[in-house]
Amino acid sequence: MNMIPKGATPSKLHPRNKHRNGYQMEKLCKSNPALLAFVFTNDFGTQSIDFANPKAVFELNKALLVSEYKIKNWQISPNSLCPGIPGRADYIHYIADILAKDNNGQIPTGEKVKVLDIGTGSSIVYPLIGAQEYLWDFTATEIDPKSIQYAEINVNKNIWLKKKIQLRFQDDKEHILQGIIFEKDRFDAVVCNPPFFKSREDNWNVSSKKFQNLHKNKEQPTVQNFSGHPNELWYPGGEKAFISKLIYESIQFKDHLNWVTTLVSSKDHIKPLVAILEYHKAAAIEIIPMQQGQKISRILAWKW
Repeated sequence: MNMIPKGATPSKLHPRNKHRNGYQMEKLCKSNPALLAFVFTNDFGTQSIDFANPKAVFELNKALLVSEYKIKNWQISPNSLCPGIPGRADYIHYIADILAKDNNGQIPTGEKVKVLDIGTGSSIVYPLIGAQEYLWDFTATEIDPKSIQYAEINVNKNIWLKKKIQLRFQDDKEHILQGIIFEKDRFDAVVCNPPFFKSREDNWNVSSKKFQNLHKNKEQPTVQNFSGHPNELWYPGGEKAFISKLIYESIQFKDHLNWVTTLVSSKDHIKPLVAILEYHKAAAIEIIPMQQGQKISRILAWKW
């Protein structure tokens, strides 16, 4: 097992991340004028938004996609997960670093690089960033019909993405890879942001606490900025169970896959997941630490 600390210092985004120097609010408001209504000057004299306000967070992320990734008319389905663009970009850049290991240290770019995004959501954020930054081709899967409908709208409104992103509907909720990988498929990488919570109640308890930590008015009823469709937020057994299933299914499709990767939110899940990979003799295992602000996570990557 190889630990990769390079470029993942505790308080910094990846060196190639366009957002590592913070948000340029004036530029972002020009890219998305709707953001202006949510911008204020905080106690430190810096322009910011209320990150407990879901509308503000959406407009900020929309502005980032327009400004930095040339994505127009981005929208997400109602009550779906609104991804933080800087953190999602970090994931893509670290995947590029992993792929460079198999390419004499050079990041492979262009349509020959095929990436599978598991649970892309209505935002299709990983394909949007990966297609723009590295010109990779993506196959994006989703089990929620409404999410895939909005994902298709996002692709259709950005004509250049039609050749870069293929959407596939997973109609079997009991499987992750089975049913969406075809015989002809060969993927250089798999990316995944798995559901973290074990149940609706688990999600609400953690989200409510997070909201109160962000919001100064403790009497205000909780608003879930941390919203999302059920399939985005919880899975029986939580994150560890989902990733364990992904590991076992990746064994079945090892001839179709190179690097399989997933975000892991809880550090306590790393040891048991690595134990599964080592037991089944994975050819390589990588753990890549990431941090955006106070949020700490890591990427678990393996190949057979």
